[in-house]
Amino acid sequence: MSRNGLGDWLGAGFHDACQRVPDRIALSIDGRQIRYAELAGIAGGIAAALGGAEGPGDDMPGLTALLAARSVAAYAGILGILGTGDGYVPLNPGHPAERLAYVLAHSGARRVVVDGGGEGVLDALLEASAKPLRIVLGEREDVDEIARRHPRHDIRPGRKAAPLPPPPAAPMGDRVAYLLYTSGSTGRPKGVMVTHANVAHFLRAMDGRFQLSEADRFSQMFDLGFDLSVFDLFMAWRVGGTLCCPRAGEMMLPADFIRREALTVWFSVPSVAVLMSRLRQLEPGAFPKLRLSLFCGEAFPAAAAAAWASAAPHSIVENLYGPTELTLACTGHRIDGSEGQAGSVPIGQPFPGLVAKVVAPDLREVAPGAEGELMVSGPQVAKGYWRDAEKTAAAFVTDPATGARAYLTGDLVERPQAPDQPIRYLGRLDHQIKLHGHRIELGEIEAALRDATGAVHVVAAGLPDANGAITGIAAFVEVDGIDSPAVTAQLSARLPAYMLPKRLVAVPHFPLTPNGKIDRKALVALATSPARK
Repeated sequence: MSRNGLGDWLGAGFHDACQRVPDRIALSIDGRQIRYAELAGIAGGIAAALGGAEGPGDDMPGLTALLAARSVAAYAGILGILGTGDGYVPLNPGHPAERLAYVLAHSGARRVVVDGGGEGVLDALLEASAKPLRIVLGEREDVDEIARRHPRHDIRPGRKAAPLPPPPAAPMGDRVAYLLYTSGSTGRPKGVMVTHANVAHFLRAMDGRFQLSEADRFSQMFDLGFDLSVFDLFMAWRVGGTLCCPRAGEMMLPADFIRREALTVWFSVPSVAVLMSRLRQLEPGAFPKLRLSLFCGEAFPAAAAAAWASAAPHSIVENLYGPTELTLACTGHRIDGSEGQAGSVPIGQPFPGLVAKVVAPDLREVAPGAEGELMVSGPQVAKGYWRDAEKTAAAFVTDPATGARAYLTGDLVERPQAPDQPIRYLGRLDHQIKLHGHRIELGEIEAALRDATGAVHVVAAGLPDANGAITGIAAFVEVDGIDSPAVTAQLSARLPAYMLPKRLVAVPHFPLTPNGKIDRKALVALATSPARK
């Protein structure tokens, strides 16, 4: 059960806050202050327009897509979807229509909640859909015009307020709370099924780790398709706090946002702190009201961590770690000044109830101080990959020592010498990279490159800076010459902006290693040589 008695249902915290503090501010956005009671009414109207849950069976709920980003309708849409008993599938309106259409079709979602920004790509999605969809336009009272253009689909207004549905009577723990699509190595995104019980365990771990209250004001720096956004929304609403959204121009340089909204809880990817430090926005004492600062999603340079700690002198500063498959974050390290200025901050130790092991290829633990792959078991291990039993079986394994279901992260780490010491992240074991917190399978970019160029041999690689942090992507094509604008245009129609290569390099003959494999290090050296800069 959750601390509010509503079980493991993700909407429990918001429902409880509506009963306790209906007049407190739930959402601060675009100069508007939305109270809990008001947000509940907007969400209730969306839930009413959606109708009942679409679940195909008792063991799996239905899924409703959310084509929205950082709007009142977006946040109310998530609550409305959960209120019907469905899990939500976030779709970023800024992504290419082809990618959105694939995710919508692959998820099997038959209903979509859309905000004003999402309406810009709605026509393309409706035309591409092989099945009729129910569309709820969260910012409209009149939908006649769109309904006439798409008579095949059920278009409904979602702006009329209504009571938010009561908590579901049936247990929700094993049902999918959200289906989040991440980059896939085969050229298509893959959907990670995260259950209500997975998220409930994470939120309880945060309850125990931090003393949060209704007086706290939380940042919302993550796209709704980034699982770390779940902390922002549901931790804020769990304690009756306020979720604060930055303006578009404040996403990378948010100093004014932090001060204007009097934030007390910060959460972002480390690259935001790195950029702010470089631009001298982390002056000592700059953010005295922050009392909790969390970073996750990529390696956290120790120098940037120290600069943030100085800028927020009254704040706990923590580095969290965790892939989507382990529900937001599964380990944490509290920064205390002993990390120094060189290298990266450790990823820490597992949260209560989770078991982290550093293993060899046979899944047996390596010796203390040795390197190996991080494997984690416990109640935050996700349900698996949607409609992909093969990938699920490969990544979600059985711990041979305990028989527990575990997730193999693909991350290379160092096993601590003693149990009370932190785990240190060393890098990836495959061709996946992290760029500004986004998990990117380079194989997906390579598949798009082959289609765009017709070349047999292509390579995508991360471009490191002097400290080894990835700052962009380079793409290499084994051809004599390349029409970069034309190729980039084709890639843009298929890949989101954060996956587009920063450099396209034509290489007549790829360098090979002594084993006859493509020498990726030599290609990266070619792209980063002074002649190429």
